[in-house]
Amino acid sequence: MSERGLRVPRSRGEATRRSLADAGLLRTDREILEEEGCLVFPLVTDGVVPSGWGEVVERAFEPRPPAGPVDYRELIGGSREERDRLPRAFDVVGDIVLIRIPPDVASRATEIGEALLRFVPGARIVGWDRGVQGSARRRQVQRIAGAGGWSTIHRENGLPIQVDVERAYFSPRLAREHARVAAEIRAADRVYDLCCGVGPFSLHVARDGRAREIVAVDSNPDAIELLRRSLVRLPGGDRVRAIEATIESFLPGRPPFEAVILNLPHEGIKYVTSVATAVAPGGRFFYYEIVPRSEFEGRAEAVVSRLSPTGRWHVADRHVVHPYAPDADLVSFTFARTGA
Repeated sequence: MSERGLRVPRSRGEATRRSLADAGLLRTDREILEEEGCLVFPLVTDGVVPSGWGEVVERAFEPRPPAGPVDYRELIGGSREERDRLPRAFDVVGDIVLIRIPPDVASRATEIGEALLRFVPGARIVGWDRGVQGSARRRQVQRIAGAGGWSTIHRENGLPIQVDVERAYFSPRLAREHARVAAEIRAADRVYDLCCGVGPFSLHVARDGRAREIVAVDSNPDAIELLRRSLVRLPGGDRVRAIEATIESFLPGRPPFEAVILNLPHEGIKYVTSVATAVAPGGRFFYYEIVPRSEFEGRAEAVVSRLSPTGRWHVADRHVVHPYAPDADLVSFTFARTGA
């Protein structure tokens, strides 16, 4: 019997699996299909898949035999109702597991941590993610299970990335975006990666080898140090210049480049006009923002109105990256500059 599935290139497989699982859209009682360099993920019957995630198709999926718990909460005692109140989603960064815990179940943090340590293969330490704070975007993390520090090597789309979840910003939920943007860089493009964190966009662009120059900028010295450590291991890493600077101090006097990336979803709107001056005519601006779902339809045009003093622009792409809150999403916009 045919059932709904999501077909994506194999290179986006792990990022898609994580996104579908986090959104509650992945069926875990069916096997994932492999076909012609692609993977097809079985979908729940009534879930809505955000546009841009892949091609929704009909396929016959084989049942997956039970192989232990499919939800870490099954390893925690108490009634079904009590377990359902615990957070479902979590992130895996290398051998580190991060989870946000609502105040009403904070007393069960240790139980949650121990269950995740048993549930996630290869997990070494579990941290209570208390959010990213400050201009350096450092994450506040509290250990709730396991041992060791917060430094790890995270493998994403085949790339080893040096990460310290406490010292510098990194999100494993953007793996598909890192690969997508890198694939859109044209031969001989020059790239500014602003507010780069530990540099996953720059690392993917450098690995693909088309850009002639990549400049990665972040105000957090720890982020820049981690990026430089990743570049040492990367063939083509010498194409990347990692610079510690704020947007305000870096941009004045810089020549415009053909591609500019700004992943600062909570505060980026403050900088879009000045950042737009760094985009060459014919170039593109890859921009990320947290957008209330009720405002998504007109948001790209609202941002274009801020860009218009710097030239002529049009919206080349807009799509939801992943849900961020019950009423908001992380959204990707690509703006193309069509004139001087």
